[in-house]
This record gives sequence, C-alpha cells and structure tokens, in this order.
Amino acid sequence: MASLKDLRNRIASVKATRKITKAMQMVAAAKLRRAQEAAVAARPYSERMAVVLANLASAVAGRDGAPALLAGTGKDQTHLLVIATAERGLCGGFNTSIVRLAREHAERLLAQGKTVKIMTVGKKGNDALKRNYGKYIVDAVDFRGLKQLAFFNAQPVGAKIISLFNEGQFDVCTLFFAEFKSVISQKPTALQLIPAAVVGGKAPDLGGAIYDAEPDEGEILADLLPRNISVQVFRALLENAASEQGARMSAMDSATRNAGDMINKLSIKYNRQRQAQITKELIEIISGAEAL
Repeated sequence: MASLKDLRNRIASVKATRKITKAMQMVAAAKLRRAQEAAVAARPYSERMAVVLANLASAVAGRDGAPALLAGTGKDQTHLLVIATAERGLCGGFNTSIVRLAREHAERLLAQGKTVKIMTVGKKGNDALKRNYGKYIVDAVDFRGLKQLAFFNAQPVGAKIISLFNEGQFDVCTLFFAEFKSVISQKPTALQLIPAAVVGGKAPDLGGAIYDAEPDEGEILADLLPRNISVQVFRALLENAASEQGARMSAMDSATRNAGDMINKLSIKYNRQRQAQITKELIEIISGAEAL
C-alpha cells in the first residue's frame, strides 16, 4: 500500500500534468481559429481550380498530345503515396487515422502486385511508417520550426512530385490528409493528384457562361496542372493544420478531465488512509493508557 507521502507526490504530479494539458488546450483553441479560417478560405480557390481543370479537360479529352499530368502514363503499375501528417503528437488519433488510411491503400496495391512508393510530409507520418514501410519511402519532408504555412512552403513538395513523374518514377499519385469538419471530426481523405481527377468526368456547370480559351486548352492545362498540384498540397496542409489543432484541443480537454477524476480518486484514497492512520494511533494511545 502506498504511503501518505507517495499519495501526496502523486496528487501533486497529476495536478501539474493537469495544468499542462489545460494550457495546451487553451493554446490549441487559440490556434484553431486562425487555422480554421485559413483552411476554409483556401477551399473555394482549390475547388474552383478543379472546376476549371475539369472544364478544360473535357475539351481536350480524346485528343492526341494531351498533357501527361492529365492523361497519365497509360499505366497503373507504380503508385506514389504522398502522406501528409503533423509535426507533433498529443493530438489524439489525428496522425494515426491518416497513416491507417494510407497503410490500407498501400496494402491493397501490394496485394494486387503494384509497386508502391511513399513520400511523407510531416515528422509523425515518417516516424509511423519507417519501421514497416521504410523501404518504400523515397522522400521525407518536414516543416519543423515553421510557425505559419504559406503557399511557397507547398511549392517545393509539388515540384518534387512533378519531378518524380517526369523522371518516370510513378504512374499514379495519391495525396492523403485529414479534411477538417469540426473540432471533434476530422475526415481522413485520399485525393488523386496524377492523373488529375476530373470532376464527374465531364464539364461542370458554369452558370451558362460561354467563353473561348486563348491560347488553346492544351497550353492552359500545361500551366494550370502543375500549379494545381501545389494548390492541392497547400490546401491539404491547411486542412491538416486545422484538423491537428481541433484534435489536440479535444485530446487535451479529455486529458484535463481525466486528470481531475484521478485527483479526486487519489484525494479520497489519501483521506481514507490518513483517517485510518489517525484512528490506529489513537487506539494505540488509548490501549497504552489503559495498560498503565
């Protein structure tokens, strides 16, 4: 049985932990608002970019000489999985859910005899995968020390993906990240980057607008498709940033409440043991006095 001193030390330790988790919860709540605003603000641009690409793609569908980033290599043998996670932990199952989705996708491809290559964006994803999937990792990017994400941070990742594609290193590229829904909900998402996924497979409704493309659709796509990859990577990073703070806020709130429950239980145990010790000492005093 733990002594009273041990119980006091444990109570003090849990109280210190509760202060830390409460502070982390408040910091995550402060960061969440900015991250959420940035993620929500990036969605219309990336969605509209996808709409424009879908419309242009429908115009060049079936033509010879269509951009390789749109048409692909014509093969489906080598897959590049770009897995975006956080740089830090203590955010519940946020990183685990993204890695799990990517791992399941990789296992399906390997079972079909496909070749899998992995690029990790974020320290936690690399740490989770390097033990069992280290031989498949071809590149690892991290943003440790970066306080605020900007588009130029995503551009090198997009450029690396395009460079690997131009070198013939893969046929299909899929991006994995967590789409922010709410503080308690972050949806692991897989988005195909190469060949570019066309919305609905046909030209979208542009509200009845009639326009001509100048220069032709092929030249516009040659410029927009590489830009779109960086845009989608940037959006994934922003979605991850908001999802990470939301998950951390929920996890720290739960940890704070659990610490409070533990303090209550330890305090009850401490009081009971202290009372029992006082009672025992009184009995010994009374017994000694009666024996005289």
